[in-house]
Amino acid sequence: MFSLAGKTIVITGGGRGIGRGIARACARAGANLVITGRTPGPLEETAAELADLGAAHLIVPGDIMSQAGIDEIVAKAQHRFGAIDGWVNNAGSANAGDVGPMLGIDEGQWDRVVDLNLKWTFFAMQAAAKAMAERGGSIVNLSSRSGSQPCPPTAHYGAAKAGVDSLTATAAVEWGHLGIRVNAIAPGVVLTENSKTMADPARRRRQVETVPLQRLGVVDDVGPLAVYLLSDESAWVSGAVIPVNGGSRIPIGLLTYLHHKNKDIAV
Repeated sequence: MFSLAGKTIVITGGGRGIGRGIARACARAGANLVITGRTPGPLEETAAELADLGAAHLIVPGDIMSQAGIDEIVAKAQHRFGAIDGWVNNAGSANAGDVGPMLGIDEGQWDRVVDLNLKWTFFAMQAAAKAMAERGGSIVNLSSRSGSQPCPPTAHYGAAKAGVDSLTATAAVEWGHLGIRVNAIAPGVVLTENSKTMADPARRRRQVETVPLQRLGVVDDVGPLAVYLLSDESAWVSGAVIPVNGGSRIPIGLLTYLHHKNKDIAV
């Protein structure tokens, strides 16, 4: 595996799912880790895994959706480890109560989804770049296949992730002269502890049928790519949005939408 020995990596949303998987991969590569998230319990669970792997680490419970929260992460990371070499913007989601058909999305739903997935990703990127300005570094954003494909019934989530792709490309240009690389990972359907919808066998089968490799992703499919992008071996990679989706080219959101619409028509 590519080496992160001596590097300090910040991972937002590191208590669960893909964030925890990235943390494990970075620990195995030798990184010092700063793990953030809103809920202390899952952060403690991640910390226990990192300790078992022998990684130096710091957990910073808090809300990434405020400038004060972001500043606290930077300050505590620098105090503990001296500098920040890599930053993974993994925090992002869309709660079930905030999704639905476009004709029904209200302002509050829009703001909650877009603020978390786009606005505060931007300000976390900005803070990371300021911390890296003197010595360079690598920023990795978690995008989604939803940023480049039709995304019913989560149009605002897809729009936010499309914005993340754009920010990634622009930041790579603006910050390249500082030695800061910016890339994004765009996962397909990845099974996590929050993948409750995948409990439906029929839906899961429909999802798998769209993937040439004939399985859904797991969190450990994403971590190794993050390690590569954070490592010196990717020194000439910047501005890329890299899909991790088992080779799928089919918009799963569209298929789900059509499935439900066809059921309505049949009735």
